[in-house]
Parts: sequence; C-alpha cells; structure tokens
Amino acid sequence: MVRYLQDGFRLSERRACRLIQFSRTTHRYQSTRTDDPVLRGRLRELAAARPRFGYRRLCVLLRREGWVVNQKRVYRIYREEGLEVRTKKRRRKRASHIRLLLPPAQRPNERWSMDFVTDRLENGRLFRVLTVLDQFSRECPLLEPGVSMRGKTVARALERLSFARPLPALELRAGPIRRASL
Repeated sequence: MVRYLQDGFRLSERRACRLIQFSRTTHRYQSTRTDDPVLRGRLRELAAARPRFGYRRLCVLLRREGWVVNQKRVYRIYREEGLEVRTKKRRRKRASHIRLLLPPAQRPNERWSMDFVTDRLENGRLFRVLTVLDQFSRECPLLEPGVSMRGKTVARALERLSFARPLPALELRAGPIRRASL
C-alpha cells in the first residue's frame, strides 16, 4: 500500500505511512534471518539418531558441538522440518460394563436424554447449554444456558422442570456386579 501511494500519488514515505496509519519502521524492516542448511541437516541427523529427544535436548546437543543457537531458533527449524517426539500408541481400554441397547421410547416422557452443547462468545469465553430431549416426541423441554454448569445447577434446572411437567420414571437396571480384586 505504501509503495502504491508513493508511486501513484507521488507522496513521501513518511506521508504515505501516516495516511494508512502504518509504522515506518515496519515498512523499512529488512529480515536478517539466515536459513542455514548445515544447521538444518545436523538437527535432522541428531533427531534421527535420538528419536526420543525433543527440541530442547537437541538444542543442548547442538550447543555442546559448538553451534551458537537459541531454543527459539531450534524450535522453529524443528517444526519446519516436521520433527517430533514419537509417542507410544496407547492401548485402548475395555469398557468396564456391558452396554445394553435400549428399546425405543413408546410414549412421551418415557425417556429423556441430557447433554451439554458448548460454544464461544465473541470475546472468547466459553458457555454451555444443558439440553434435555424427549426421545419419543423429539421435543426439547429444557434449555439451560450458563457459563459454569455445576451439578447443583443441573439439579435445580431439573427440579424447576419437574414443576412444569412430569419427569420420566426412573428405571433401575441391575447390571453384572464386578468385584475388584485386592
């Protein structure tokens, strides 16, 4: 933009920068960063030789070899080269109880589902909405928004809802009892 104003309207650099409210030092900035391919190669070699080392420990190794580098530079090159510490694949845990498929609801207020929906406000703060859904009629009898949703808040919301309509009957299912061995 500054060059366009200078060439097109024959303005000085100072005036062109002032018109678009742009810093002259930013406009004149020349990068002094050197892209050292030898350093990149050595970092790749060290990372291949020691796959469990992260960029901080690789930086220490480079300094021991005599390289004058700081961690920020090593981290930037480390990320650009796509190097990362290889983590072990975690084993999947088995379910602690057997899940049963429930038959579909036959009438309204027989079974409700509850869940939280999360979103962000314009200023970046998170908020949640407690949603309660009737599985038979797909009606939503409760939407409770809040920034902080504790158990007490959920209990109070369900209590208020119980005054307006009957709550579903509580079904107790006896599942397999597992004892922890000591």
